Amino acid sequence: MTLSQPTNVPENDNISKKLVKITKDTFDFGILFIRVFHELLIWTIQKLLPIDLKDVSKDIVLITGTGHGIGRELALQYAELGSKVICIDINEKSNKETVDKVNSIRKGSAYFYICDVTNRDAVLQLADKIKNEVGYVTILINNAGIMPSHPINQHTEKEIRKVFEINILSHFWTVEAFFPHFIQAGRGHLVSMSSLAGLVGLSNLVPYCATKFAVRGMMEALSEEIREGPLKGKINFTTICPYMTNTGLCKKPKVKFPSILGLLDPKEVASAVIYSQRANKVEVTIPSGLHPFSNFCRVIPLKCSILLKDFIDSGVESDLS
Repeated sequence: MTLSQPTNVPENDNISKKLVKITKDTFDFGILFIRVFHELLIWTIQKLLPIDLKDVSKDIVLITGTGHGIGRELALQYAELGSKVICIDINEKSNKETVDKVNSIRKGSAYFYICDVTNRDAVLQLADKIKNEVGYVTILINNAGIMPSHPINQHTEKEIRKVFEINILSHFWTVEAFFPHFIQAGRGHLVSMSSLAGLVGLSNLVPYCATKFAVRGMMEALSEEIREGPLKGKINFTTICPYMTNTGLCKKPKVKFPSILGLLDPKEVASAVIYSQRANKVEVTIPSGLHPFSNFCRVIPLKCSILLKDFIDSGVESDLS
């Protein structure tokens, strides 16, 4: 009787399959490396070349929170560039002042609307009204915000809810209302105001920081969702993270080095916002050098970043003291 010899064919097949998979994965990684290197090369070259800024003279720009500060300056500067500007604020008197100033620069370039951006139904109705009276919005700037600054245990429930409703939930309502405008126009640009407090946690600003971190998360996720869909390349996103600005929003700013990191001028911030939008920047800090510094602080040991933060010692004091 002859006994059959054990075969190694199945084992050899497994080894072959593993080798094929390893070879394929290595090849895919190599392709990825080449593509990443190619993009880094393009990025480096672009850094050395002058930036071709987009023309906004044919755009309809909607800005929330135009009653004062950065929102007002944005309205004025976009009008100077030839844009039609839609000014949205809940304060009728101050918003009317902004519109009058804008129209004194270019008559008929600014449009006046009163809206509580925390009211979803009101925002949706406003979008239809603007479409009929002005046209399709092609640049949307979510600028409205509030900044109560005191310890978390001194915030009321109502106050916390209000911070979230204005600083982040209103962004969802404006996106829902005006993205159909982008689709109809065949293009669009969403600009959202975050903050340096959306990059770094600060005392006396827990709810505010939470909303500004949320703005960045929303913008990144929304950009990714659009990139994977049929609107890829038609809608751009820019997130702005300014340092403390002299608009009255910071009631009691704390600045250790005013000659280096003093309060920003609203005109300069507005100018930087418009430049970033026209240059299709994705996320910028104002001043621009704070962005790499923030990233650096995220990769070094925590105690080192705390030492740097304590040395800079900038933020806000409690507005209740």
